Amino acid sequence: MASVSVSLTQLWLPILLAAVFVFVASSLVHMVLKWHNSDYRALENEDEVRAAIRKSSPTPGQYVIPHCPGMKDMEKPEIQQKYQEGPVGFLVLSPNGMPAMGKALGLWFVYALVVAFMAAYVASRTLAPGTHYLQVFRVVGAVSFLTYAGGSVQMGIWMGKPWRSVVKDLVDGLIYGLVSAGAFGWLWPR
Repeated sequence: MASVSVSLTQLWLPILLAAVFVFVASSLVHMVLKWHNSDYRALENEDEVRAAIRKSSPTPGQYVIPHCPGMKDMEKPEIQQKYQEGPVGFLVLSPNGMPAMGKALGLWFVYALVVAFMAAYVASRTLAPGTHYLQVFRVVGAVSFLTYAGGSVQMGIWMGKPWRSVVKDLVDGLIYGLVSAGAFGWLWPR
């Protein structure tokens, strides 16, 4: 542990810049490289599926198919048959209408600020003023990478997200972690 700690107020600029750098890197990944476009496939009978979902008027939320209220229900033959017949999946429904990109981008930037703040907190409690660039880079990069990338692995394990997509998310998280680490290493208090 550092003998002299760094105040979080000393880190406001690297927090802000890390969030901005992540936002820009994310924009490049999604709008220029577009390497996540292939992560989402279309159903051949999309209109029929949309009509079936619309018919039941579900509210926005998270759904599972087939629905099984508890582990004891898994023993019931009718539930087991539903799993055998398929499909088995998870469905997230949003409110009707065009996606609110402005809101989503604003929330993404706030999330990037929170990640940068948490990385700053860990670094400020473990690194002293004047710590070498590479050591700051390692600490902030590790915290940022784990935060940006960890959720996707859970989605692969529990929700069946394709591992090819998870790997892309891990690469995204690595990029975001590296740009965050660079901002903090560059502006770490001397």
